[in-house]
Amino acid sequence: MLMRTESPIVVALGGNAISRPDEEGNYAQQFANTRATSVHLADLIEAGCHLVITHGNGPQVGNLLRRVDLSAGELYRLPLDCCVSLTQGGMEYMVAQCLQNELRQRGHERNVTALMTSVEVDPADPAFANPTKPIGSFFTPERAAELIRDCGWQMTEIPQRGLRRVVPSPLPRQIIEIDIIRRLAARGELLVVAGGGGIPVVRQPSGDYHGVEAVIDKDRTSALLAREIEAGTLVIGTNIERVAINYHKPNERLLERLSLADARRHLADGQFPPGSMGPKIEAAIDFLENAKSDDPVVIICDCEHMPAALRSESGTWIVRND
Repeated sequence: MLMRTESPIVVALGGNAISRPDEEGNYAQQFANTRATSVHLADLIEAGCHLVITHGNGPQVGNLLRRVDLSAGELYRLPLDCCVSLTQGGMEYMVAQCLQNELRQRGHERNVTALMTSVEVDPADPAFANPTKPIGSFFTPERAAELIRDCGWQMTEIPQRGLRRVVPSPLPRQIIEIDIIRRLAARGELLVVAGGGGIPVVRQPSGDYHGVEAVIDKDRTSALLAREIEAGTLVIGTNIERVAINYHKPNERLLERLSLADARRHLADGQFPPGSMGPKIEAAIDFLENAKSDDPVVIICDCEHMPAALRSESGTWIVRND
């Protein structure tokens, strides 16, 4: 099947697109990884795809919060919503610059616009009482115990990788800047928006918005964004080429194609854990259930295979009916 170019494609960058688990994650490394990712994004653009790009910020916001903890005796603390805004701005700048440079080197003088994005959440969302969103680095049990004791962090174990801090992750209800995003996307502008799932805000009875201590899952926000701009395809980037069931077990099976019904069934059976593939499958289900197009598609793949995945030669395609 050919790439879908008749409507916008939302690409949610994740996994090793910007930060890789085997690196310190400093700015030089992030820029190098983003430049490599931009090669694949530019391939899609040259093939005629109209992209609206989002990205995660888990490692970055976790590291920023750690800096806040370490400097608490010298400097004022930053609330979590401000940490999200700071990492969103810095990372959107990075993605936009690297992609614009890559396109210019190929002879395409196109602007890539980064747009700071806030997302409304429900202050009564049960996530605030049950933190589940992993952020930051992975830790050994010994180091995790120290951070729990010294910083009051809550931790969860990610299979095969270690322990990681968890914070509240309420569901996105509304993208505050959606009207301008919709208008720019309709004009064919290349956009980087809703980084880190968007800056979490709640609306007061007065109508004013205020930030809250949370991190919104970027794949759930990307699914909401894709619906709102009437995208036909949502691409969720991760660090594996294809989704698997029985992951890391002797009977592991890679999935080339998955129906909405099978995605629901495997999720209910516990095949996709909350700390890793679970939110991506939930976002895929949400998009497929609510997308306005007749035949929406969700593709889960790594960045390297993204062009091939859009040709149905790689990745996992999730569709309404199969």
